[in-house]
Amino acid sequence: MARSAAEQTYATHNRWLVPWHFIAFPVLLINMVVAAVALFKNPGLTTVWLLLVAIALVLTVFTARTMAITNQDRIIRLEERLRLNRLMPGREADVARLSVDQLVGLRFASDGEAPGLVDRVLVGDLSGRNDIKKAVKVWRGDTLRV
Repeated sequence: MARSAAEQTYATHNRWLVPWHFIAFPVLLINMVVAAVALFKNPGLTTVWLLLVAIALVLTVFTARTMAITNQDRIIRLEERLRLNRLMPGREADVARLSVDQLVGLRFASDGEAPGLVDRVLVGDLSGRNDIKKAVKVWRGDTLRV
């Protein structure tokens, strides 16, 4: 069951998608190992082909996942720039200096807390997304993640 936004914290915000993390990807990895063992035991064109297909499947799903996360980060970048520009009028240049990684971390900060965290990021007190997320006191949950 999905956790509500009010219950989400730094400690609980990671999302484990059972079909992906615990079924599909492990099965594809095991399939690749099985294909490699089959090639080792019985070298031939068919077993070479089976290993290549197994590797291609793993690369395909890994690449699809990477593309989805990259797209999610682009959307978060846009949302957070719009939100921070609204919360910090006249400081668009400061908001523009924030990296995608920093904006991804800031998305969990409440509206009241975000400007102070931006200031801390800009002076170098906080840098990466995990540093920023750990500094958030009033968590703004995000349950629509990829």
